[in-house]
Amino acid sequence: MSGKERRLLVVEDDPGVQRQLRWSFDEVEPLIAEDRQSALAQLRRYEPQVVSLDLGLPPDPGGVEEGLRALREILALDPRTKVVVITGNNDRENAVRAIAMGAYDFYEKPLDPELLGVIVDRAFKVYELEEENRKLSRSRHDTPLAGVVAASPQMEHVCQMIEKVAPSEATVCLLGESGTGKELLARGLHQLSARADNRFVAINCAAIPENLLESELFGYEKGAFTGANRQTRGKIEHAHGGTLFLDEVGDLPLALQAKLLRFLQERVVERVGGREEIPVDLRVICATNQDLEEQLARGDFREDLYYRITEVTIRIPALRSREGDAAVIARSLLEHTAREQSRPVPRLTQEAVHAIEAHSWPGNVRELENRIKRATIMCEGGRITPEDLELDSPETEPLPFNLRQIREKAERTALHRALNHTNNNLSRAAEVLGVTRPTLYALLDKHQMRSGRASKNA
Repeated sequence: MSGKERRLLVVEDDPGVQRQLRWSFDEVEPLIAEDRQSALAQLRRYEPQVVSLDLGLPPDPGGVEEGLRALREILALDPRTKVVVITGNNDRENAVRAIAMGAYDFYEKPLDPELLGVIVDRAFKVYELEEENRKLSRSRHDTPLAGVVAASPQMEHVCQMIEKVAPSEATVCLLGESGTGKELLARGLHQLSARADNRFVAINCAAIPENLLESELFGYEKGAFTGANRQTRGKIEHAHGGTLFLDEVGDLPLALQAKLLRFLQERVVERVGGREEIPVDLRVICATNQDLEEQLARGDFREDLYYRITEVTIRIPALRSREGDAAVIARSLLEHTAREQSRPVPRLTQEAVHAIEAHSWPGNVRELENRIKRATIMCEGGRITPEDLELDSPETEPLPFNLRQIREKAERTALHRALNHTNNNLSRAAEVLGVTRPTLYALLDKHQMRSGRASKNA
């Protein structure tokens, strides 16, 4: 980033100090704001990467509350902004408060233009490195499936299968543990299909009582039962032209399995209490966390329905089986949750990353999301520790990344872990792998992993 691309906002009400601060920065012409409102206006208009903020702002230049309020609102507008707060002499208590709220650094008066210039220059460099990491991470993890964050070979395979089957009309069954993202992938199938402009209708077969499930699926006629005061279309009719997603289809009662099978064969429905056959054109996607073959053996699931809904079967791996995905998803969830709560994006400590990698995640991505949300609220000082995530710190050290000790199959695994562990920072990845950057580039090329990673992260 050149000096012209760097934008610095100086928030200071004293004209003399404003002039002194202008002289502190050789490569950038700073924007000037005299109070909180004008600072926020400048932030919205120019989006400066770094802000120098005096905590003593009008209407209370002798206090710090207006300055701290400005800090909070600046970071709520753009959590990426690096804010260097300027405090009074020996005012470390308020400096610590500002750092805990998300400020990048602090500087105590009296002003030393040269030292302040060094701090601001370092803030720009950190911003640039983080922005480069974000771009690299997006290019690496973006998939045609909206909302899916994946880096592991296991999930790459799942995404490739979904891309292949989406344009067809085949009935797809997604198999996987609870919390692995089956509905998210079903929506991805719908969005990549020719039916994307029509409805995606989801129903959880395990969440609705058996006596109500039939009318929810197939609808009912007026007077069909007590309380049926009007004719009502079911979920299947609502999905006409689009996609019907039957979640937890393994919990479907046997009586309804027969009726669903008839619909899948004939593509017509009869409402409860009705005689008219209503044609419906839709695509069906099913999902379950149960072992359907085991249910077949017990007689709890119809064999003919099983073969009807499993024209294409896609198995979703558990999070614990997805190499490196837990740390990648955690960082993505962290940014999303911080934006949602209008908070600065906290940083995962290396101990937290290690704990995330070591945890077995019985609740899969849903459990990870809940822990990240709680940690974002509870963490202090802009850092998330294993304690904030309510995870135990692993007793063992992380696995080594020395490629000289492993063969080609393990090379790819080590490369995935190193890139995920260092958030795609190639210099640090090379360091933990114990190789030079040119060697790392050669290894990435060898395993066809360099696409989107060739950016020179420092």
